Amino acid sequence: MEKILKVKAVHQVFTSPTKNSVEALRNISFEVSSGEFVSIVGASGSGKSTLLRIIDGLIKATSGDVFVGNHKVEGPGRDRAMVFQHDSLMPWRNVIQNISYGLILSGMNKKEAEEAASYYLNLVELNGFEHHFPHQLSGGMRQRVNVARALAVKPSILLMDEPFAALDSQTREIMQSELLSIWEKSKNTVLLITHQIDEAVFLSDRVIIFSARPGQIREEIVIDLPRPRGIEIKRTQAFVHLVDRIWKLIEHEVRASLKETQS
Repeated sequence: MEKILKVKAVHQVFTSPTKNSVEALRNISFEVSSGEFVSIVGASGSGKSTLLRIIDGLIKATSGDVFVGNHKVEGPGRDRAMVFQHDSLMPWRNVIQNISYGLILSGMNKKEAEEAASYYLNLVELNGFEHHFPHQLSGGMRQRVNVARALAVKPSILLMDEPFAALDSQTREIMQSELLSIWEKSKNTVLLITHQIDEAVFLSDRVIIFSARPGQIREEIVIDLPRPRGIEIKRTQAFVHLVDRIWKLIEHEVRASLKETQS
């Protein structure tokens, strides 16, 4: 299967004229195949979001390379789309206008862009809400618009940084199932950052576990659970075993990170 994303020996150090340098990432290397759903988990401060921004081209790595397809990442590009924790929708644009915005920026005329956006509106099951504005939607619906906007530009890889963290627990459960449904239809390659181990196991083909700062790959675990997956799979012994296995790998560092934030 084609390797759509290649991360090679990425190292990141942040420096400040008034503070000591901080090593955020050390020697990160992995690959993601076309159509694969991969999640990264680890303690807070382990550099997960930093890596995602390097892949998106928003930050330049101190050393190492990232390739999407055969192209080296030198900055932001249409072959990648990012979904952030907060929906970042434009409040003065309605749903269809938000979804079509990236297409218009790429040079498509308004009519063609909105016609193309209608496909993604249907994909995220928001038919009938195309003329609603963000303030008229629930948090889950706004995040679905956000996902549709990202998919509309047809990226080679969809990057997701804690996309459901701002949602309540019940809505989050539903959104996980809806994201799986969207992914199964779109066949996109997805790289997800999450603190929720059960979310990573439920969604993913593979989970990459980061160590505490500086972030390093501690282990990669293949999620050998049948697809399609429903919420009920979370109650199976196999699912619980995988969650427990990952938690044991990071528990000590998560507890240490929590003590740091409280001190």
